Amino acid sequence: MSTPFTVIIPARLASSRLPEKALADIAGKPMVVRVAERAKLSEAQRVVVATDHTAIAAACSEYGIEAVLTGKQHASGTARLAEAALLLGMADSDIAVNVQGDEPLIDPALINRTAELLGSSSAQMATAAHPIADAAEFLNPNCVKVVLDQRRNALYFSRAPIAWPRDAFAETQAVLPEGFAPLRHIGLYAYRVGFLHQYVGLPPSPLESIESLEQLRVLWHGGKIAVTVCDNAPAAGVDTAEDLQRVRDWFARHPEEAT
Repeated sequence: MSTPFTVIIPARLASSRLPEKALADIAGKPMVVRVAERAKLSEAQRVVVATDHTAIAAACSEYGIEAVLTGKQHASGTARLAEAALLLGMADSDIAVNVQGDEPLIDPALINRTAELLGSSSAQMATAAHPIADAAEFLNPNCVKVVLDQRRNALYFSRAPIAWPRDAFAETQAVLPEGFAPLRHIGLYAYRVGFLHQYVGLPPSPLESIESLEQLRVLWHGGKIAVTVCDNAPAAGVDTAEDLQRVRDWFARHPEEAT
C-alpha cells in the first residue's frame, strides 16, 4: 500500500430508526467498536471514531479504540469528519476515509482500494461502486446509481435508473439487457483533507436537495469523484432492527470473528 491514510468513523448517538444504534450489542461488543475493528484490518495508519457523545467515546476507550468528541451541531457525517480531521491535526494533503458507523462488516480491502485510488488520482474524492445484476434493484430508488466517464470519474449519482436502456426497456423492464451493467454506489468515501474542509463550506446544490444525495454537491461545484468498481456487492449496513439481527446472525455463524 503506497498511500497513507486515516480512517475516521462518524458516529452519533441519536438514530431515528434504531435508537442508540452505535452502541447496539453485536456479539458482546458495541457496533461502533465492531466497525472500528474491521477498519483496523485495513492498511490505515490510524482509525478514529468521531462522535458527539461521551457514551460512545467511553465504549471505544473500553476496547482500545481512539475517539474524538465533536460538536452536536453537525447535519451530516461529512461535517463531523471535517471537524475530526481538524482536531486530529491532519494536513491538507492527508487522506481521510469516511467509514460509516453502521458498517460492522465493511471490507478492509475495499477501504484500501478507495484510499489508493484517491492517492493515484487528481480527483478531490474517491468512492466505490459495484455492478447491478437485478432489474428490480436497478429500478429501486433506494438503490443509488452512479454513471462514470471513460476515466472512471463520476458523471452523476441518482436514485433514478441511469443510464436508461431505452430500446431494451421498451420491450421489457423485467430483466436487464445482456451486456448492460449499471453501477450501484457504495457509501464509502476518501477525501483529501484540504478539500474536505472546503466541501463543508460549499452551499448545498439544488440537485443534492432534490435527490437527497450529499455527494452531488461536489459535482455541482465542479469537483471530481474517482470511483473504484468492485466485482460484488459488499455486506449491507445496519439501518433497521432486522439488519441488526442479520449481522448478529453473521457473527454467530463466524465465532472466530467475534473475539
